[in-house]
Amino acid sequence: MSSATIKIFLVHGDPKRLRTAELSNWTGKSVAGPRSEFEEIIGREEAWNSGIYLLSGYDPESGKPALYVGEAENIKERVKAHLSKDFWNQVVYFISKDENLTKAHIRYLEGKLIEQARQANRAIIMNGQNSGAKLPESDRADMEVFLEKIYQLLPVLGVELLVTPAGQAASDTEKKILYCEIKGLKARGRLTPNGFLVLKGSQAVLKDRASAKKYPWPLNMRMRLKDEGVLSVFENHLIFNRDEEFSSPSAAAAVVHGGHANGLIAWKNKDGKTLKEIESI
Repeated sequence: MSSATIKIFLVHGDPKRLRTAELSNWTGKSVAGPRSEFEEIIGREEAWNSGIYLLSGYDPESGKPALYVGEAENIKERVKAHLSKDFWNQVVYFISKDENLTKAHIRYLEGKLIEQARQANRAIIMNGQNSGAKLPESDRADMEVFLEKIYQLLPVLGVELLVTPAGQAASDTEKKILYCEIKGLKARGRLTPNGFLVLKGSQAVLKDRASAKKYPWPLNMRMRLKDEGVLSVFENHLIFNRDEEFSSPSAAAAVVHGGHANGLIAWKNKDGKTLKEIESI
């Protein structure tokens, strides 16, 4: 992504409450805020425009992050229809200040955002299906630029559910790969802005450590990852079936080791330097 200057306006001075965001040299604008300020959020002039919106929260059944992406020719009226859904607690919507977003444009944006959310695999996507729309080549190019700006603003506004953990240049990534080895097994991963990413194909011990029963968090995490299909049994060990991001290097190492582990020591680069040594340079 290109560099950008972001202008955020905190309507009430509180970063968790109603706020607007714009990027330099961009015709778009976003409005975001908590469900508790719903009337004020959709009461703004921007809400009468066409655009796309995202509702984020937690699935009441599983407790996992949940996301709904929608499009509307009148955001105010469309978002009001979602008050019957209780999973969401945050809303973000995007409009064009020059009012040039057509129905086809916003359907294209909606489809792309749903596709990205599913690829990121960070949340349960509450949409029933991916609508999307075909656009002429020139319009498609314009909307891809619009999407890039949306992706830049969403994390700043507190919505990271569309961020793909592996989204880093391969050449740059390989230089930063770290390894965690135990009992002849090897896991590969790297630091990310949100924690630590263990890469697909990494190995983990099959049996949990007996000592882990005293502090069962790693056991619970390993069980969840098995239930979700992230970890599966392969011969005499477990294997990661996809990239998986953890909150810290220690959390990632604990899953690999089958019990508590110090990630700063467990993860090493190809030269054998621990993460602790690398960070102290």
